[in-house]
Amino acid sequence: MSFSSEIKKELCSAEIFDRDTLKAELYGMLLFGKSFSEYKISFKTENTYACKRITFLLQNLYMPIIEKQTALRTKSNDSHLYKITIVDSNDCKRIFEDFGHSKSQITLRVNRANVGSDELSSAFIRGVFLGCGSVSDPMKGYHAEFCVPYKNLSLDLCKLLSEVTECDFTPKTIVRNGSYVVYFKGSEQICDLLTYIGAPISAMEIMGTKAVKQVRNNVNRRINGEVANIGKIASASAKQLEAIEYIRKTRGLDTLPDDLREIAYLRLKNPEMSLRDLGKNLSPPISRSGANHRIQRLLEYAQNTEV
Repeated sequence: MSFSSEIKKELCSAEIFDRDTLKAELYGMLLFGKSFSEYKISFKTENTYACKRITFLLQNLYMPIIEKQTALRTKSNDSHLYKITIVDSNDCKRIFEDFGHSKSQITLRVNRANVGSDELSSAFIRGVFLGCGSVSDPMKGYHAEFCVPYKNLSLDLCKLLSEVTECDFTPKTIVRNGSYVVYFKGSEQICDLLTYIGAPISAMEIMGTKAVKQVRNNVNRRINGEVANIGKIASASAKQLEAIEYIRKTRGLDTLPDDLREIAYLRLKNPEMSLRDLGKNLSPPISRSGANHRIQRLLEYAQNTEV
């Protein structure tokens, strides 16, 4: 099951008994569904929980005659497309008018009388999400969107979201394949959205996934840094060993000053040691910068040595 399906399952499991709240949720599903007019009302979804939810809401609020159709989405998988249609045109007109709409309207707009409070607004947006919303898998990225059929409805949805006082929503809109997509980027806004519409468990899952990803990224950065340091140490050590070996074959290590001879022998025995550890193992111990200074003198000695 996809992450969006899990969210819709959580939303549909909510037990709500207030009629106005249920009506606002149904309004969101119908208005942003397939068709909503006084002649035809239908709703399409791939989510079985949303299908059951709208059937429940219609039967409990209006008791219309409903026809349910199910078809395979594609032959390559077992996903289904569910279509709920109100058969009787009189039922369509009754529901359409009960939400404050009339045939004289040129275009569908959100009737704000149905979302007059913060609770009703939350229920309405929950219905919109059940009808046309989705959220990407948080392991892959943070993206939530509503695929809206009409421009004016997308504008109304953006305005309604931006008016939510308890959340700092900044929705954006793009056009994709003839639809108007209202979307969010960023885990914080998506978590706020899910919590607002009644899916706190899914919001917590996103936060938990984000925490795991941050820890994993920190560990990877640390490992990459350590690997890079090891590579630098190995490269520098190889250069130092080459210089020491050159001195041994030409002049001999005994010709070195005492301090350089000591660090030369220590490097030969410990090619993997860092400069800091080399300094600690000298007698007396010296700092990393002190060890580096001796190594640089050793390299200069090798460079200036003539056979």
